Amino acid sequence: MADWLADAVLYQIYPQSFADSNGDGIGDLNGIESKLDYLAWLGVNTVWLNPCFVSPMRDAGYDVADYYAIDPRYGTRDDLAKLVDSAGRRGIRVLLDLVAGHTSDQHPWFVRSADDPSDHRYIWADRQAPGFQPSPGTRPGFYLPNFFPVQPALNFGYARMDDAEPWRQPVDAEGPRANRQALRDIMDHWLRAGVAGFRVDMASSLVKDDAGKTETAKLWHELRGWLDAAYPQAVLLSEWAQPQVSVPAGFHADFFLHFGSSQAFRSLFHNGAVHDDTWRPRPCYFDASGAGSIYDFLAEWATASTVIDHSGHIILPSANHDFPRLVAGSRTADQARAALVFLLTWQTLPAIYYGDEIGMQYQPGLPDFEGSVLGPPRAGYNRAGSRTPMQWDASDPDVTYLPPHPSPERPNVADSQADPDSLLNLTRELIKLRKANPALGSRGGVEIVNPGYPLVYRRGEFTVAVHPAMRPSTVDIPVPGELVLGRGATHDNGLLRMEGFSYAVYRA
Repeated sequence: MADWLADAVLYQIYPQSFADSNGDGIGDLNGIESKLDYLAWLGVNTVWLNPCFVSPMRDAGYDVADYYAIDPRYGTRDDLAKLVDSAGRRGIRVLLDLVAGHTSDQHPWFVRSADDPSDHRYIWADRQAPGFQPSPGTRPGFYLPNFFPVQPALNFGYARMDDAEPWRQPVDAEGPRANRQALRDIMDHWLRAGVAGFRVDMASSLVKDDAGKTETAKLWHELRGWLDAAYPQAVLLSEWAQPQVSVPAGFHADFFLHFGSSQAFRSLFHNGAVHDDTWRPRPCYFDASGAGSIYDFLAEWATASTVIDHSGHIILPSANHDFPRLVAGSRTADQARAALVFLLTWQTLPAIYYGDEIGMQYQPGLPDFEGSVLGPPRAGYNRAGSRTPMQWDASDPDVTYLPPHPSPERPNVADSQADPDSLLNLTRELIKLRKANPALGSRGGVEIVNPGYPLVYRRGEFTVAVHPAMRPSTVDIPVPGELVLGRGATHDNGLLRMEGFSYAVYRA
């Protein structure tokens, strides 16, 4: 078993935007390698790269055209090997992003399937059923996309047959069997190259019409059995957003995210006012108004944790490439401090999205670029604002993948490292504290002391208080101990007083 994962502090890198080594405006693997000393200084020990395989980039690499080759924009297989080796020497593991449910419509598998009616690697119908797209080849009929029309769904079968849809195939048909083997082959290829595992995109989407995801779970459970036997230290992280389902299905960990049946992440960090999102009209807990509630999150967390027990982990990200950053809309870096204190002292695997550690700002209004705008029914929800170039110093590169933030006051790594009071140095101190004290890690217990404003909880000998609201607040709690780090918090005569946007970590 991959016991190392319990102590992981993850860092997500969007390769196009992280570090450009050759001046073409697009980040690359050599650029990432050049910043490994920074990542080691910060304290992260596990890096997840968004897709870096050959792709026409209609969806920024989530439309794979060759699972076995690195896209030239990022470098070569040798560059990846060098990155993995250099990272390993610094105690950092590298995870790749596996797009399991679909390919690009330019993948040779699909090009062949679009001309060969006997090929069943994809889902083909004899008529235009809902969601199906016209064949681009000589094959008559229509194919099923998995997301955008340029991303045809790989055929892993249907959980239920339907006489009205005779194109449905069972999960043990020839095409689904070939695709299951292909997933194993792809993982084996890159694990032999030294990567530590995969984050699996849209992991729940493989078997269609799968009520309860029973057949999809069987598929991943089968792959996990192979993985444990062949690569016992490798891990599978899922984009499923239901850890109570995905971990029993075979994943080592799953993310609390902004979609799916879980409302937990949105109730924490995001609300509609930030990014034109109609999913959650009420304020989130980490909102300056102080009108949010932590109860949705705590209830969802308790349910998932009880089901998972010690068989896997829940990952809590600061943000990701699909949704706004911690600093978005009117939210400031000062407000983000409380969120990062929570993230790095909670009973989770924390995942920092590149730039969140310095308070990079979400940029609304950027043009659509490489699939950055989701299609209907989410038209107008632009993801480019979360994918802008990492801000290393105060200068502007001549060419960048997306425009950098226009403000001369935007935060950057160089200035933040030099400022002992910066969000970056707070993040580093929190990671150091977490690593040095197992009680603050994923294995430690958690006891809620006050589930309001401020949120107060105990992790072993530590008491943590976070107050993301603008207004001050007071709570009656016993003497929490010695202040390890904090801002705007005082404790006197059994009363913990918290100023706006404050936090504190005490040790008994």
